[in-house]
Amino acid sequence: MNVITIEEEAFFKLVSITIERMQGDSKNEKPKWIGEDDAMKLLHIRSKTTLQKLRNEGKIRYSQPMHKVILYDRESILQLIEDNAKDTF
Repeated sequence: MNVITIEEEAFFKLVSITIERMQGDSKNEKPKWIGEDDAMKLLHIRSKTTLQKLRNEGKIRYSQPMHKVILYDRESILQLIEDNAKDTF
């Protein structure tokens, strides 16, 4: 069995760096539900009408937790883009 010794100050610095890195990884996670503006950016569209059309046709998933709040499922938008990708020759 090997025993590793480390000074207290170095130990706490190591723990602090580890926590920062772990928190940094979680900050890069994309939210599952996004707002109208983010949805339009992902789809590269400017028209709210086009976004509503995609929603009404069932091409993208959405949630309406309150009367005037509509959130869009990021994965369904990415899936729509992927489903419409054309393979090269």
